[in-house]
Amino acid sequence: MKLTLLVLDGVQALDVAGPMDVFAEANQFLAEKDRYDVTLVGAHPGAVTTSSGMAFQVHADYLHADAASDLLLVAGGPRFAEYTPAPALIGWLRRQAQGAARFGAVCNGVFLLGHAGLLEGREVTTHWDHAERLAAQFPAARVRPDKIFVRDGELFTSGGVSSGIDLCLALVAEDWGQELAVKVAKRLIVPMRRDGGQSQYSPYLAVVPQEESLVSKVFKYVTDHISDALSIEQIADAVGVSRRTFSRAFAKHARVTPSVFVDQVRIDFSRKLLEETDLPMKTVAYRSGFHSATQMRMIFTRQLDTTPMRYRERHRPPARAAGTHFMFHANRGIYETASES
Repeated sequence: MKLTLLVLDGVQALDVAGPMDVFAEANQFLAEKDRYDVTLVGAHPGAVTTSSGMAFQVHADYLHADAASDLLLVAGGPRFAEYTPAPALIGWLRRQAQGAARFGAVCNGVFLLGHAGLLEGREVTTHWDHAERLAAQFPAARVRPDKIFVRDGELFTSGGVSSGIDLCLALVAEDWGQELAVKVAKRLIVPMRRDGGQSQYSPYLAVVPQEESLVSKVFKYVTDHISDALSIEQIADAVGVSRRTFSRAFAKHARVTPSVFVDQVRIDFSRKLLEETDLPMKTVAYRSGFHSATQMRMIFTRQLDTTPMRYRERHRPPARAAGTHFMFHANRGIYETASES
């Protein structure tokens, strides 16, 4: 199976190495005739320098790599959201996408596909930090900022950096079945499917309110009264507008309804408590303004695609017992020991 991976200067190393390792591990289980044949294509043959200073050897430049592929992937990089590809590269991407059975991008490599007009009317994702810019720059695309990866027909896109591994595991599962994909995931010691979306790793609230804006006033009021049972009428009255005007104006500026926004603020508050305290779930729910732990779990699962318990397990390290100290031994390395009380 022929794969083409577009690798440009400034690319994120893991956006290249992650997918390549998935396909290389899959090849260990496949007959020679079925194996993935990955070709790295760039602006020029030879060394391509990554954002971390590593280098990859690119097999060919895109002007001399017009052979059709079964899969085209575009690797991303820290500055690719600001990158304007040359007309020749845009044309090449269009031809390759049209000739490929599947095509897509890792992280913000999706911006290059957008410049080539390949995102119109399609559901896509990218790194959470670039999602708002992607939606603004390519308004015909349907951006899903919280997804780890998204498939829309023959188009595959992934979130930030390591999510390229998730995307490629999904491709292997589609090609050869879930069993092989699980074997590859075990070899790489990564989860076959991660619970939750990118919101687990990002500042959850997509809105960064400006001073004295309607959104800023609502954000301040909700955070100041987080444990209260807040109604839309109460919030509208607090910011000095009618409910009808409030709902319309707020949704326009925040891009979500007031009730969804309040849920987001409560979820963000509860995440901080889950990460930093050992409070019982009922207490976390009460302090965050939820009616019950059950309601918190329901909204948490809907917003983050994981449960509060799993979120705490993932993001709060287990507490060490009192009196525990770190010791160093020449042969044993660093280890913990408890002092006598």
